[in-house]
Amino acid sequence: MHPDEKIQAHIVSVWRESKKIFSVGGREGMLVLTDKHLSFVHKTESKMSWWKAITQRQVITFLKSKNTMIRHDGYNEEDLIGDVENSKNVELEFKEIDKIEFKEETWGSVLYLEYEKDGKKENFQYSVAQDWVKYPLKEPTKFLKVDWEPFVQYIKERQ
Repeated sequence: MHPDEKIQAHIVSVWRESKKIFSVGGREGMLVLTDKHLSFVHKTESKMSWWKAITQRQVITFLKSKNTMIRHDGYNEEDLIGDVENSKNVELEFKEIDKIEFKEETWGSVLYLEYEKDGKKENFQYSVAQDWVKYPLKEPTKFLKVDWEPFVQYIKERQ
């Protein structure tokens, strides 16, 4: 991430699943869209109390307006720079994204993303979770219907 970049959209409680044939399960994290990058942050330095408050506030925000171009208080560019240093997090330049599209399913809205990073092709789907089950494994039980179009359009215009 470049020092002059600004966060354009920040979505928490995002469930990422691989679209590989034999993959099982997924990961919770946040999608962060900047001027030049799209990042999926799974490991963050942010506090758990902040995360819980923001996820609840985000659900209310999405129930009022489905626009995904939102930002949250308490997470800024410096936090993102620190988080993307962790190798478990993914930071993509827009030119590395081969395909990005979205689809409305009966259960929620899905963002599909294909990219090539370090010579390896990846294919994931992202959805915004509303409710979770914590036992035996943490998994979403309900997803939100959101409008991915402005998010996707922002990336496509800058590729």
